[in-house]
Formats: sequence, C-alpha cells, structure tokens
Amino acid sequence: MTGPARAPGDAGAAGGSTGAAVRVVLADDQPAVRAGLTLILAGAPGVEVVGEAGDGDEAVRLCRDLRPDVAVLDIRMPRRDGISATRAIVAEGLADVLVLTTFDLDEYVFGALRAGAAGFLLKDTDAAGLVAAVRTVAGGDGFIAPAVTRRLIAAFAATAPGASAATRAALDTLTPRERDVLACLGLGLGLSNQQIADRLAMAESTTKTHVSRILAKLDLRSRVQAAILAQELGLPAPAPAP
Repeated sequence: MTGPARAPGDAGAAGGSTGAAVRVVLADDQPAVRAGLTLILAGAPGVEVVGEAGDGDEAVRLCRDLRPDVAVLDIRMPRRDGISATRAIVAEGLADVLVLTTFDLDEYVFGALRAGAAGFLLKDTDAAGLVAAVRTVAGGDGFIAPAVTRRLIAAFAATAPGASAATRAALDTLTPRERDVLACLGLGLGLSNQQIADRLAMAESTTKTHVSRILAKLDLRSRVQAAILAQELGLPAPAPAP
C-alpha cells in the first residue's frame, strides 16, 4: 500500500528549505556502475543514497518503500526498463526521476520525457555534472543534458502531434499568471524556478506553486513536458519585470 502522491519537486523543495539531504535511489543493472554512482553521490554534501536497484521492478519497489526525493534510473535494465519504471514512479508520485544512459538516442530521450522524467543525463557526464543534475531535479527544476538540448527541441517539435483539444481547453483554466509561468517554462527548455521568479517579480515559492498547479490542470507529468507544450503552442514569454 502506497502513501499519498506528492507533487513534482515537493520533496526536493522541502529538502532545500530545511537543509535536509537529498535522498536518492539508484537503479542500474551493472554493479560496477552502481558502485561508481554511489561513490560520487554519497560523497557529495547534502546527498544521501538510500537504496540501490539492479532492475526496474526493484527500483519501483524501493521508491514505494523509501520515498526518495530523486530516482536515478538507467534506461536499459532487465525485467522492467527505465522508461517503464519512470512511468510507474511518476504516476504514483513516488519521486522525481533523472534518467541516466550511455545512449544518446532520440527514442530514449523522447521515451523518458513522455514517461514523465524530470531530467535526462548521459553517463559520460562528469561527477560534478551528475551531482548538479540530481540537485536540480530535487529542487523542482528540469534538467536536460546540454549535448541533446538543441536537437531535442528541434526533433520534438517536428515529431510531436501537438496539443490535444482537451489540453487546449485546459489552457483556458489557467490564470494569467499561470500562463506567464508556462510561457517562461518554454524558453529554451525551461527556466529554473528562481529564474522565473526573478523574471516575473515573484517569490520562488510562488513559482513552485504555479508550476504544480499548471501540471495538475494540464495533466502533465513533469515541468519538462510543460516546457515542450509551451514551445508547441508558441506561447509568448512575458517581458522581464523592470
């Protein structure tokens, strides 16, 4: 039996405000890779590895049992792959997911983001980059490997079917301020909460509230999905506050 689902970024945001460590579950079918990731993350200040899994099924189970802030998942794993595991973890509100893979392939990037991953990172990223990505996702922001960002924007725009009629109707339920925040998410592949707060002259906590409400109203799994939707719709970004 699982506990109540949490809004994306809730646990990480709470950790950031209270000084609590970011709790991480790692999943990779190669023990040596898991050991290396654990060594990097456990050695970073403010990060705690609370569980390790060798396959997707075990990753989902650990997230149900441990409720980490972030689940770092490999794409290719036995029993259940990283994309399927991401979909289950996000659907139940168990954790924010950072997908980590060796393979810079569009099918993996798109699959992970459509499943609701909050971030996508390549395994050749250095230790500092991995720690930064985990902290970014835990804080409620999205993270896409710089090497794939430009290609992702162009390819996703070319292949995505566009917003459904239901989604367009749901846009009408957004407040003007929520539409401003959604438009800001579409800049590049999304400004951070703090950057949006600075641009719109609001508190970062208010930005986080708006993002959570946008995801709920539009039935989206992650802020990265919201960023892609904003780009598909061509929402004009509000001018920065003076």
